[in-house]
Parts: sequence; structure tokens; C-alpha cells
Amino acid sequence: MIGILVAEQLPLVRIGLVASLERAADLKVVADLDDGEDVVSATLRHEPDAAIIGLDLPGGDGLRTALRLHERAPGCRVLILSRHPTPGQVRRAFAAHALGFMSLEAGPEEIADGVRRIAAGHRTVDSDLAVAALETAENPLTPRELDVLRLAARGARSDEIAEQLFLSVGTVRNHLSRIMCKTQARNRLDAVRIADDSGWL
Repeated sequence: MIGILVAEQLPLVRIGLVASLERAADLKVVADLDDGEDVVSATLRHEPDAAIIGLDLPGGDGLRTALRLHERAPGCRVLILSRHPTPGQVRRAFAAHALGFMSLEAGPEEIADGVRRIAAGHRTVDSDLAVAALETAENPLTPRELDVLRLAARGARSDEIAEQLFLSVGTVRNHLSRIMCKTQARNRLDAVRIADDSGWL
């Protein structure tokens, strides 16, 4: 029997997941939660074999929650579910030590099979997403350009970025210009979107 913890903020989605998993003879939901803050303590208490975690979980998103679980309860394997999956999310999920990544659009049997695979220590990811993640270009941005873009992603102006990174405003503008050239973005917001979707931020 594979014990499962389900952590998803939307009640209807969580209830549906629990009900579909419980229909399988070899799966048992030992806990279901709607907040990331409670995942580690519930995992230590119930000792599930696998955790299904929604990417947009409040109280620490699904990726941070997966990383905390890896640190505190490495025996619990993690499957991340996303409403709008991107190749960048796949890369970040595996970097956070999740073993699985699937769309919330996946059918109940697919998710159940995904749980079985990660519980056995195997990676599982939708084949189209896996191919897209592999085909995503390597990060062309330098560490300093990433620093600039992360601050731009938070809405910082060029002068604010310059102040925080101890650069001149002209240097920041040069970095932003190179970022947009490397990502082939129309503007800084487009560059942020491209970098985020590619898993570079």
C-alpha cells in the first residue's frame, strides 16, 4: 500500500484527487492539506511514501515545499501538479528534488500511475513537457544579468536596480539591452516572461 499526502489549495481539486486516488486498491491518502506550511509537519506525522503538491500552494509554493520535504523527509517522494505547466517549471521542479511533474489536466489514472512511479523511485513527467524542457535553450544570461532581471521582474526601475546592485544606471540599461537581445524579447516584461518560462529565473 502506498501512503499519499495531498496538498492542494482548491478544495474541489483536492477532494477530487483524494477520491480518485482512494479508488485504487494499492493507494491510500493519509493526509490532505490546503497550505504549504503544514506539509512538512504532516509528513513527519503520517510518514507517507509520496506527496502530491500543487505548484501554487499558499504558505510556500509547491517548489519551496518540495525542497523543504527533501531536506526534512527525504523518504517521501514528491509529484508536483501545475495548472499551466511550462518547461521552466519542469526544470525548477526537478531542481527542487521532485521526482514527478504533471498537469492538473492529467486523468486520474495517469496521476495514480505517476504516484506509483515516484514511490518506486522513478521520475515521471508528461512526455510533451519533457521534450519541451529538453529543447529549451540553455540559459544565455550571465549571473549579473540574472540579478538585474530578477529585480526587474519585481517591478524595480533602472535606478532602483542600480542602487541595489551597486551599479550605475547606464550599466543597468546596458545589461537590460543585452538581456533583451539574448532572449529576443520585445521589452523587459517580455524578457522576464521568456526567462521565467525557460526556468532561468
